[in-house]
Amino acid sequence: MRIGIAQINTTVGDIPGNSDRIIAAYKQLCSEGAELVVFSELVITGYPPRDLLFKQHFVPDNEKALLKIAQHADTIPILLGFVETNTEKVGRNFHNAAAWCRGGQVYKIFRKSLLPSYDVFDEDRYFQPAERPECIQFKGIKIGVTICEDIWTHPIVETRHRYQTDPLKILAEEKVDLIINLSASPWHNEKNEIRTTLITDAASQCHCPVVYCNLVGGNDELIFDGRSLVANEKGDIICAMEAFQEDLKVVDMEDQHSRIAPTYMQSEMKDIREALVLGLRDYVHKCGFKKALIGLSGGIDSAVTAVIAQEALGAENVFGISLPSSISSQHSQDDARDLAENLGIKFHYLPIADVVQASEKTLQTLFEGQERDVTEENIQARARGLLLMALSNKYGALLLTTGNKSELAVGYCTLYGDMCGGLAVISDLPKIKVYDLARHINRKEEIIPNSTITKPPSAELRPDQKDEDSLPPYDVLDAILKAYVEEGRSRADIAAMGYDPEIVNDVVRKVDLNEYKRKQAAPGLKITPLAFGVGRRIPIVQKYVH
Repeated sequence: MRIGIAQINTTVGDIPGNSDRIIAAYKQLCSEGAELVVFSELVITGYPPRDLLFKQHFVPDNEKALLKIAQHADTIPILLGFVETNTEKVGRNFHNAAAWCRGGQVYKIFRKSLLPSYDVFDEDRYFQPAERPECIQFKGIKIGVTICEDIWTHPIVETRHRYQTDPLKILAEEKVDLIINLSASPWHNEKNEIRTTLITDAASQCHCPVVYCNLVGGNDELIFDGRSLVANEKGDIICAMEAFQEDLKVVDMEDQHSRIAPTYMQSEMKDIREALVLGLRDYVHKCGFKKALIGLSGGIDSAVTAVIAQEALGAENVFGISLPSSISSQHSQDDARDLAENLGIKFHYLPIADVVQASEKTLQTLFEGQERDVTEENIQARARGLLLMALSNKYGALLLTTGNKSELAVGYCTLYGDMCGGLAVISDLPKIKVYDLARHINRKEEIIPNSTITKPPSAELRPDQKDEDSLPPYDVLDAILKAYVEEGRSRADIAAMGYDPEIVNDVVRKVDLNEYKRKQAAPGLKITPLAFGVGRRIPIVQKYVH
């Protein structure tokens, strides 16, 4: 059988637009000889629809769209994800479902059995699970249909939920001839290896081929990498599709020659770079913007952010603004200018000394008798935020914040200052990885000035300031943050790993104290297993110490 896999980029809530993309992809794959065309999970609504599901007409609109799409499936079936109304009087109002359309109508419906409620997922809030997966006969073979989490029962998967049923085990007992999985699996670093193991082992376990169709594109903080996959009954990969881009492929299930797209397996830094470019491009365009604005400090974070923006949007759509204060170093100003020239983006100087001086003069009476401290430092950051937001408003350009995960974790960022903006591009990238990405960007030619990479990191909010004046070296800081934030380890456990208990306590204290800042931060693109955002729901007011 020849199966068409439609790895397409949808937009949450754009039911008409998504439907058009579905129909166009279906027609193209049919013209290339597909006998069945498969789409991803909830492809009609986009993923994740979240509380749009509670809008009165949203689910009915998606069901109407399904019926219109089904009319195109005359002789060649479509299998695609949608939201189905739960007509029973018990349970959640909806099902995360897949429809098999043929003969111009919806022929059979399959429902998701396992509903994830960990990390960024909250499907149990909306959907009623199926008791077991179902099958369909087509062209003399028995096909088991699963949806995303239904195959995430492998021992290597460290989820925070234990399921009572194993859909793969049920399908193995039913002796299916083929398993199809419709997925919307967001990407994070190292996830591709896990996913590949899941699918190839599922094929071996069930002694049948597995077709895995994944979503691609960015929706809010989530980035979907595609990488749809087909494994034969032995667990060998016979087709692996492109990463971070749309891809349509017809796979002859009888042809056992391996066809792996060049981007399916690539370096960590190339993955991160392409993920951030895709996430930024889709966020900007799907929100209705065309241009982006960045404050260029001459530092590593704003430099990497500017490179990502230029690749995502084109040099003509990126504004770089240098906002030096009276204490900004000349080399930082030079680095900002040189970066902008290398990228070919628009560049302007906007000195802030007068704005800072006016602010301090206004506050002089109330500050009389008080020592200068971090307050005056933050006035500089907030002056920059004020001016950048004014430019953003005037020119309709989305302001991008440039803070990294390490800074956001310990609160080395200023509310209503450098935290101003509509998207935090590298907020899930630890500082050490920022440097790694900068070196990757420069691997063929100098795009980011080398002095930006080699000089000690500094916020330059006071003379001769360096980050390590009040923080441990970033390799130490990032290791402690990974253990505490991503792995949930205690202070004692982290100290037992060989880190100074005093440093561990100070870092953990900073992380806990700055939760209020992160709650007010711009959404950030997720690239690690646990990012600050919807996947990490720590109370602001809490007293747990461990």
